[in-house]
Amino acid sequence: MTIRHLKIFIAVAETGKMSSAAVKYFISQPSVSQAIKELETHYGVLLFERIAKKLYITDAGKNLLNYARVAVKQFDELDKYMLAEGHAEKIRIGATVTVGSCMLSSILSRFRERMPQVEPFCYVNNTRSIEDKILKAELDIGIIEGQVKSHDLVNTPAVKDYLVIVCAKNHRLAGRKRVSLQELRNELFVMREEGSGTRELFENYMHQSGVELKIGWEVTCPGVIKDIVLENNCLAAISIRLVAEEIKSGRMYVIKSKDNDWDRSFNIAYYKNKYITDSMKSVIEIVREYNSTDILQGIRAGMLLND
Repeated sequence: MTIRHLKIFIAVAETGKMSSAAVKYFISQPSVSQAIKELETHYGVLLFERIAKKLYITDAGKNLLNYARVAVKQFDELDKYMLAEGHAEKIRIGATVTVGSCMLSSILSRFRERMPQVEPFCYVNNTRSIEDKILKAELDIGIIEGQVKSHDLVNTPAVKDYLVIVCAKNHRLAGRKRVSLQELRNELFVMREEGSGTRELFENYMHQSGVELKIGWEVTCPGVIKDIVLENNCLAAISIRLVAEEIKSGRMYVIKSKDNDWDRSFNIAYYKNKYITDSMKSVIEIVREYNSTDILQGIRAGMLLND
């Protein structure tokens, strides 16, 4: 079994066609078929079901695909590193939108101070997208606000965080010490997009509480969410770290969960069998330094009561 076998296998698995793999690697279709057979013989498993002239990847094939992507990516990086002038080390960091908006710039600044010889690449998107790219070996490590779905990823809590509901200072709920959960039924919310860890946490809570959300906006950018809250008399569920300035200036009023139901953490995620490099260890250490959430100290806030 060689890297060539794995590259051919990945191409077949991703396209569902041996002909596409043959075109990609400039080889004949029988050569592709032979490579797949050799892999199946080597591991003693069936990688594809062949039904009505179509290929369907098996469970064993899916398991191999996860490992093969990582192995091929690391081999390609090794090859590139050894051939590249200067041998510059690189690290690919994924961050969810909330993390990217409130922490990432500072994390990168500290990382460059500690490891100036390493070139960082950053990708910001929602939890679902970061998870997908780590599984495809397109990212080395992720800093995420949601829970990953794949059992092939390590997902370790690193930074404490919690959600709050915010409104503009002239909203009818502003200044209220107590707010009933039922009062939110008729309020319009601006929410993050599907796949966001923030949205998943808040929607699950509201669903379990029997309250249907009225969503008037679906937005990927926290800055736009805050603008909509301030200008359109609506509510948003958002990380406390993203609205610290608006709360302290009095432009926004914050409502907390009485029972801390929206407590969460920003997590470090990476592929479970990935070699943890010194640069990855440095990122993890830097992220763990961000644990203060005393933003509401001395700030008047409302309390959401589930009754």
